[in-house]
Amino acid sequence: METQLLWDLLPEEFPYEDKGCELSPSCLNCPFASCLEEEPWGKERFLKHRRAQRMLRLKREGKSIKDIARIFGVSARTVQRWLKTVSIQ
Repeated sequence: METQLLWDLLPEEFPYEDKGCELSPSCLNCPFASCLEEEPWGKERFLKHRRAQRMLRLKREGKSIKDIARIFGVSARTVQRWLKTVSIQ
């Protein structure tokens, strides 16, 4: 009897486990149009943009650049660069 290789199985016969990722608990219910983990730097780009949005929210709440830098553990210049990228969009 010949054994079938996993890559040769039909999709319904493939032993797929929907484990999700740190961004979504389930691949089948993911809010993103395409998988961010499969895109080059997709997850990192998303996480950095989300962090920049949180920095912008803190800035609008009245926090100083130095306070925001201390909260995120980065330099004040990094906060300024990230705020600039979020405010442009």
